[in-house]
Amino acid sequence: MIYLPILLLFVLYFFGIPIAYALLGSAIFYFTFFDAGMPPDLVLQKFISSAASFPLLAIPFFVMAGSIMNYSGISRRLMQMAEALTGHLTGGLAQVNVVLSTFMGGISGSANADAAMQSKILVPQMEKNGYSRAFSAAITASSSAISPVIPPGIVVIIYALIAQVSVADLFLAGYIPGLIMALALMLTVSIIAKKRKYAPSRSTRANLTEIGRQFIDSIWSLLLPVGIILGLRFGLFTPTEAGAIAVFACILIGSLVYRELKLSHIKSILLDTIYGTGTVVLIIVAASVFGYYLTWERIPQDLTAVLLEFTSDKYVMLGLINIFLLLVGMLLEGGAALIIVAPLLVPVAVELGIDPIHFGMIMIVNIMIGGITPPFGSLMFTTCSVTRVPVAKFVTEVWPFIIALLIALLVITYIPSLVLFLPNLL
Repeated sequence: MIYLPILLLFVLYFFGIPIAYALLGSAIFYFTFFDAGMPPDLVLQKFISSAASFPLLAIPFFVMAGSIMNYSGISRRLMQMAEALTGHLTGGLAQVNVVLSTFMGGISGSANADAAMQSKILVPQMEKNGYSRAFSAAITASSSAISPVIPPGIVVIIYALIAQVSVADLFLAGYIPGLIMALALMLTVSIIAKKRKYAPSRSTRANLTEIGRQFIDSIWSLLLPVGIILGLRFGLFTPTEAGAIAVFACILIGSLVYRELKLSHIKSILLDTIYGTGTVVLIIVAASVFGYYLTWERIPQDLTAVLLEFTSDKYVMLGLINIFLLLVGMLLEGGAALIIVAPLLVPVAVELGIDPIHFGMIMIVNIMIGGITPPFGSLMFTTCSVTRVPVAKFVTEVWPFIIALLIALLVITYIPSLVLFLPNLL
């Protein structure tokens, strides 16, 4: 009976109840009907106190920074830089799509925001250049899975809070996995584009002068993530302060350097920030109450014991966890999935001697791949709703990219030195 709230959580979610209310309702149900030792008012107090967290302030700051980018010309210059580098390749605009997501991850860190933005900007342009709309939507959703892996991803901050590990180390650990994912997608795009004869977006390779000119125009956008990482690494500011600095830097760049950020944009930026922050933080605080129930019944410890009885080989365990996380990612939105599953699986990983930084990257990449996979992948629905592509057509086009990302996941999982290289180096 102690597992009934977990069952109730999934039942409520599949009946269309928002995940935050499903989490909170399941926990209150447990403490009201199963364990009278915890008064309901203390459960609500836990809900409120969970929001009073200084590290959580990083989330609205980074959400706001991502929104400012779209209005200040930063996103457009990143796209132009991506096109200068890869527009001449086979499947030029699709390659630009992947590279832009890699750049965007260094600033916005939100997969759904990246997918929505590129669906509006790049998909119509790709369609004009002869790409099918379904293929354009598929590569847009797939490349958006890179954004949360490249720092400063919001889910990275969430995992760091749950696993009690260094945010700066996790940020550093995300670069190489993100680049591996990008290379896997670019290779897949090249193969498909050759078969379908998708033309490059540029007739000739950009010369060094043109690339240099575009680099200078985009340099402020490209230096933002570098400054954030270096500041965190050398202790100049905390992750929360880094978010505030990112907002301040985006405002300065947009208003004084590019001069495209206007006072009329303030309302839209604030609305984007409130919506994005409210969605994420409400899930986090509701999950903290649900996590209180899990801890109360020692479910993480019981799960650890069961899994360790099944196998003590960490490589076999990583394979099983990968399968489990992919299934979870198909059913739940990335942040919600991480918040629910991380408290259960991190103790198992630590017990088997798996580095929690490495394990965090495995979890995040897994859940992002699940986001583009039927039946409930959030990136799939975001992209399909904006581009108006039927889910059935999307699925027929996305499977090669899913395979490419799964190969990247295997590399990330079983070669931990790639993930830990930068954190160990610095």
